Amino acid sequence: MGESIDHAAPVQRSLGSRMANLELLRCVAMMMVVALHYLGKGNLLGDLTEPHMGTTGYAAWILEAFCIVAVNVYMLLSGYFLCLSRFKPSRLLRLYLQIWMYSALVGLFSAAVGLCPREEVDIHYLLTLIFPVSMGHYWFMTAYVFLYLLLPLVGMAVRRMSRRQMRLVLGLLLFTFCMLKTVLPVRLETDGQGYDVIWYLCVFCTAAYFRRFGSGFLERRGAGVCLYLAGCAGAFGELMLLRGYYLKTGGLGRIMKVSMEYNHLFPFLAAVGLFAAFLRLRVSGRPEGIVNRIGPCTLGVYLLHENLGLRYRWQEWFGAGAGGMSVAGLLWHTVLAVAVMFFLGVLAEMARETLVRRLHRGLLCWKPYRKAADKVKAADELFRENNATDVIKQGVIK
Repeated sequence: MGESIDHAAPVQRSLGSRMANLELLRCVAMMMVVALHYLGKGNLLGDLTEPHMGTTGYAAWILEAFCIVAVNVYMLLSGYFLCLSRFKPSRLLRLYLQIWMYSALVGLFSAAVGLCPREEVDIHYLLTLIFPVSMGHYWFMTAYVFLYLLLPLVGMAVRRMSRRQMRLVLGLLLFTFCMLKTVLPVRLETDGQGYDVIWYLCVFCTAAYFRRFGSGFLERRGAGVCLYLAGCAGAFGELMLLRGYYLKTGGLGRIMKVSMEYNHLFPFLAAVGLFAAFLRLRVSGRPEGIVNRIGPCTLGVYLLHENLGLRYRWQEWFGAGAGGMSVAGLLWHTVLAVAVMFFLGVLAEMARETLVRRLHRGLLCWKPYRKAADKVKAADELFRENNATDVIKQGVIK
């Protein structure tokens, strides 16, 4: 028990302030997410079943391999900060409101101006806009909300486990949901490919372990970068090996892209390496203020460009689908798409924040709203650590 306290203490001191290095990583990860969606949903990735894929097709897959870490990195960032945070119903409400505003407003606007074809605007489309979490409008946010609902249980567990206990639990989780699918040449029925709360929990526990006990050898200079590069190269290399085997034998077609799935070992290790590299980074001066302002707004980038009304359409604005794109053209259009969509998303989130803040101040003059706000604050107080300790001391929990 003393071992865990010693390692946790230095971390607790940084909870009150933002870490500019990790906010910068948040920005980089979101840019990678946009790149992944541009390449994949823009149909720019080469057809792996074709013998002659072309140079541009190979280049697109290389970009994919170096960006596939993005989702795991975002999960690591969430786990790193959430593992020592207490559950707040107010935060859950704000998050759900943020998701709902993008889902409903952007989705309805896209349908109204014709960005979304009229034949696609049906009951299912409208239900997805109105109930974005339950309908899985944004799979990542659905998984995040479900994990946050488990935070009172999971967070308390990871804060109280010793190093050896966490190693054992983390090892079992990673073996079951990562290693098995990595080494077995079959598609497992329980494999969610990393698009579920189970994998989020695995990455959450990894980040919690790093926060409490450090990252070991990855704290050495250059170790994180090397692991990132090795993981990305491994993911691309395995993809090409399985492609070669498929072209020769016609076998293993179902798992040809397995190394490009979030819960495969290579993308996981690459994400851990990149995360560790940014942990060592120091950002100060004016860039620190800029990054700390932009970082929290990056979720707006995801909620904007992945909205159901825009999800498969914005790629065309940047040349996807035109055909005959060269490698230089691919790089240029990818960079342009990432820069523009990132800028628009951050701008939209800043505007949304301002609108919500002003509405909140105005509605506080309305008595029913003020009473509801007070009840939410009271609910937050229920999850204070000292309150839980008092309950135990009073003998309510035995």
